[in-house]
Amino acid sequence: MASSFDLGEFIREQRRNAQISVRQLSKLAGVSNPYLSQIERGLRRPSAEILQQIAKGLRISAEALYVQAGILDERIAGGVVVDAVLADATLTERQKQVMLEVYDSFRKENQRRQTDEALAAQVARRAAPSNDAFAEAVDTIGDLDDADRSGVDGADDVDVERVAEPVVLPPSSSAPMRTTMTRHNPRRLP
Repeated sequence: MASSFDLGEFIREQRRNAQISVRQLSKLAGVSNPYLSQIERGLRRPSAEILQQIAKGLRISAEALYVQAGILDERIAGGVVVDAVLADATLTERQKQVMLEVYDSFRKENQRRQTDEALAAQVARRAAPSNDAFAEAVDTIGDLDDADRSGVDGADDVDVERVAEPVVLPPSSSAPMRTTMTRHNPRRLP
């Protein structure tokens, strides 16, 4: 847990970085000038509500003050980038907060893009006819033709004209020629 002196030093540092006086911060935060001075010197330990008002006056996140005061544990999950930004003493709390928000938005955008690409690939796989489905269709046509010849029950229900229509395969990227296939007569077209 952080000591009151560490918290006071932190508030003083942030106030100086913001280039405002104790009197100005006391007005912005809505606390008395002597009370704020005592906090900075480590003589008083402010409540979470007062810390929130001070954070508002300093234009930094209240979370940063809560961590310094020991009220809130520092974020554990964040990774190397977050740890490096939070550890950089040359940045103000506001700069750290903005950098982490931008970093987080980039990460979320990349995750969203990866999800969209995965869904698009899944839809494309479902929309593309598979070779197995084509082979099964050819086998079914052959079975129907055999049933038609042998006089098996149900063969009269088959619409031979519909089955005999040519099937045009989509052009392959490796072979520029088109192939048209009827039931038993494969032939190449120019």
